[in-house]
Amino acid sequence: MQIEAGQFVHGFRQAGGYIHRHRGRTFVLAVEDETLEAGGFDALAQDIALLHALGIRVVVVHGARSRIDRELAEAGIESRFVGGVRVTTAEALERVRRAAMSVHVDIQARLSSGPATTPSPGAGVRVVSGNFVTARPLGVIDGVDFAFTGQVRRLDTAALEAQLAGDGIVLLSNLGFSPTGEVFNLAAEDVAVATAGALNADKLIFLAHGLEGLAADMAPGEARERAADATLPAVTRRHLASAAAATEAGVRRVHLVRAAVDGALLLELFTRDGAGTLVTAEAYDTLRPATIEDVGGILALIAPLEAEGALVRRSREQLELEVERFRVIERDGAVIGCVALFPFPGEGVAEMAALAVHPDYRGARRGERLLERVEQEAREAGLERLFVLTTRAEHWFVEHGFAPAEVDSLPVARRELYNYRRNSKVFVKPLVP
Repeated sequence: MQIEAGQFVHGFRQAGGYIHRHRGRTFVLAVEDETLEAGGFDALAQDIALLHALGIRVVVVHGARSRIDRELAEAGIESRFVGGVRVTTAEALERVRRAAMSVHVDIQARLSSGPATTPSPGAGVRVVSGNFVTARPLGVIDGVDFAFTGQVRRLDTAALEAQLAGDGIVLLSNLGFSPTGEVFNLAAEDVAVATAGALNADKLIFLAHGLEGLAADMAPGEARERAADATLPAVTRRHLASAAAATEAGVRRVHLVRAAVDGALLLELFTRDGAGTLVTAEAYDTLRPATIEDVGGILALIAPLEAEGALVRRSREQLELEVERFRVIERDGAVIGCVALFPFPGEGVAEMAALAVHPDYRGARRGERLLERVEQEAREAGLERLFVLTTRAEHWFVEHGFAPAEVDSLPVARRELYNYRRNSKVFVKPLVP
């Protein structure tokens, strides 16, 4: 299928900011073996290799539930679960090991081929495995001996960091090893959560089947509540609970992505709207239209920037008249970010002004969220361009798609108000539908 040139260029430009942002970051990807069984892993492996080629540090953690079930059934061994956790007897352990290593080898083989779309297809990537996960027995719970079912005791973080620094993709399985040489069957989700926490990963991404019907984003508390909903599929509840646990372990962003959708991983990571569910504590921030009650908060936020000369001074009276033009980010009742949009519909353009984020809350894409909001509203109003006047933040705007322009390019009404003593620089960004 041919891709229309304009669509490709627009998509690639939108992805550029994300490519820059993700480079050098650590992503932990948790993959169910059902993806292998369903025949959808070849394309996913290419996408994972592409992440690596773009400079993202990748750890892949895989499960083996489906293959373990099949191995045990073929051996005539009953699969026993208590509280959703498999009881791994000594008899079952050998089959568990065989299933896990079979999945491990299949995934390693596919990842080793490298991204087929590069100028040098088949060049391959280095996939690293090892005894990075130390485990201990889950023990006896409510009288049930879980035998060789274990839990993560610790990770060899230094060794993992060394492998990632050496430009390898790290591949971990659902098996863990004890200091005494025993092998334990672990929940792959637990391994992924522990790994993401230990590495201070920027993202933990669960790729699985059965994740339909979830909201585009939710707070950890909501994810935990949904995980207790018995009407949801078991795999969905399991991953929601793991996502909530990961945020509690310090992982800022957890993504739940449907593995059955071709390219869903790339859409989730490199497009504005994504293709999955984002679980993050940042959801506690609310981006909404400003009201008259927000005037004091906006003034307190922009006053330091006005004093520095980064923003044009606005009186309370002026702000009260313009407050309907503002959008704010509120956190726990406090205004921590704001932006204003002033349209000039007769000339098809709009001005973005007074973009500010509280110093304590910078670095979590709040500025980007405000920019994306005004871009969306300007597009919905049928406007074609967005412009901004700045004296301090030109690099930030250039990084987000703006280009330098002349004062003469401003709308007539805005040009008449231009302050030549302030000598602000003009930047313009086209709004592609």
